Amino acid sequence: MQLTRSYQRRASMRGLSLVELMVGIAVSLFIVAAAALLTSTQLTENRRLLLETQLQQDLRATADIVTRELRRSSFWNNAPAGVPAPSGGAVVPNAFAAVSLTTSGSSEVIYRYWRSSGAEVFGFRLNNAGVVQSCQTDGSEALGPCTTVPWQDLTDGRTMEVTDFQIDDERAGLTANDDPVTLPCPTPCSDGTASCWPKVGVREFTVQITARSRAFPEVRRTLTSSVRVRNDRVVFSTEAAANSACPAS
Repeated sequence: MQLTRSYQRRASMRGLSLVELMVGIAVSLFIVAAAALLTSTQLTENRRLLLETQLQQDLRATADIVTRELRRSSFWNNAPAGVPAPSGGAVVPNAFAAVSLTTSGSSEVIYRYWRSSGAEVFGFRLNNAGVVQSCQTDGSEALGPCTTVPWQDLTDGRTMEVTDFQIDDERAGLTANDDPVTLPCPTPCSDGTASCWPKVGVREFTVQITARSRAFPEVRRTLTSSVRVRNDRVVFSTEAAANSACPAS
């Protein structure tokens, strides 16, 4: 009787069978795999979010630099000398007025403004490596501005690739650039009209930059900003003599 009770006690205290142990391990592995997958997904999404934020901030910083610089274009420390008076009189053309804009493929812009440090010619472009570059020079190159001086990287090609860099000379939906204001002159043109009188026009540029992340190429962002040049474009009369704004009487 004592042996029977001891056997029953041992039978009631037996552990897990091999099948039960394998089932438990399999269930545990499924739980661990699901937790690992969830953690990996969260880490990937967090990295993607950080890269999206970095890309957006880099684009914003680049666009701010380009628009601030374009706003300064044509600045002249002797601007009053280039404003034609209605009564006529000698005027001096703004030597910094020209803005050269190339829009074949991606844009390249060359502009000037007066600065006491001596560097008066500046530019922006997109190179073949997907990097926006800037240029500063005194304009003394024989082959033209920004042709022999090195261009400096403005964006980091290791973190993002700029796929498109466009600068348009007017904002969509506005025609201010094509609608200059005519300045009155005391004498009419040779044909008796005012078609040759000097004109003042607004200059506005739209900067659009598209880039993608180097780590996640599917992360792509486009940023567009508009800027109005503070120095309006003044075009003298087509029949005016040298240093004159209006046609000769």
